[in-house]
Amino acid sequence: MENLSLIATVSFIHLLALISPGPDFIVACRNSIQYSKKTGLWTAVGFAIGVGVHICYAVFGLSWLVSQSESAFNIIRYMGAGYLIYLGITSIISNKMFSTLSERQNKQSIKWFEAVANGLFTNLLNPKATLFFISLFTLVVGPDVDYMVMVLLSFVLIGSTILWFSLVAIFLSQNKMRALFERFQLKFNLFFGIILVLAGIGVGWF
Repeated sequence: MENLSLIATVSFIHLLALISPGPDFIVACRNSIQYSKKTGLWTAVGFAIGVGVHICYAVFGLSWLVSQSESAFNIIRYMGAGYLIYLGITSIISNKMFSTLSERQNKQSIKWFEAVANGLFTNLLNPKATLFFISLFTLVVGPDVDYMVMVLLSFVLIGSTILWFSLVAIFLSQNKMRALFERFQLKFNLFFGIILVLAGIGVGWF
């Protein structure tokens, strides 16, 4: 009963973190709207892999090292900030390309492994995600949790991540949403680009 309560508590906290606006959600929206549902789904896979990595280092004690070393945390923070700014600038610059690319070419401009990489590095280099998992496994889960409970928790957290962002991808790639995007394509790309740059600046310097 205690284990079920722990799993339910951790799952609920993680769900709240998933649905709250952040770098992951912004990139999920951008990839799903700008490219396709398939790209959005592969991006969700990248997010899930990132969560798996967070869980691994939390379980094996690297979370303690990051929490104790300011320089290690700062390295992650600046790398994450740089990556978000890079994605934002790419989105802004792409506005100039869209006037010469056909819709078919635009959809093919990102491969599945690029979408996975987008999701993976956005999640992995997000210092807020690092702090979240450090706090979650230190304060809520604890070091003495049963091995099987930890395995089940891992499946739940990874599964809920890919499920949530898959739903986001499916919703945003609907015909009505895509028609709206095609109508305001340049403005959407500029909007997502600016938001990503601002998110990167916020992550790195505030």
